[in-house]
Amino acid sequence: MSSHQSKPKKNPSVSIKKGDTVKVIAGKDKGAEGKVIQVLREEQRVVVEGVNRMKRHTKVQNQGGRAGTTGGIITAEAPIHVSNVMLVEGDGVTRVGFRRDEVTKRRPDGSEYTANRSVRISRKSGKDI
Repeated sequence: MSSHQSKPKKNPSVSIKKGDTVKVIAGKDKGAEGKVIQVLREEQRVVVEGVNRMKRHTKVQNQGGRAGTTGGIITAEAPIHVSNVMLVEGDGVTRVGFRRDEVTKRRPDGSEYTANRSVRISRKSGKDI
């Protein structure tokens, strides 16, 4: 790692989850919407369906008899930074907030206790996501 790069955080939190619909707000695919396929938490990046598509040239591999791979050009999505996407809610985009809800949980022996559960909310409307 060179000196000008910042070290990644020990436990980075990403408020976008797999399956969310997001809109790209910066970069060459600005304005595109898609579903999150994968979240790379350590790198703080997300892979979005149909966004940031890259071509990779693959070679023919004959190892393993009939199970060898055929060569060609494969088009796949590359990860983009989580700061370049926003969560889509309704017809616009919103920031993600969190609210702590008190819930009643049940132990295996039947007794109940109260605990806090973190819920993702829309900062624009205040509704649960």
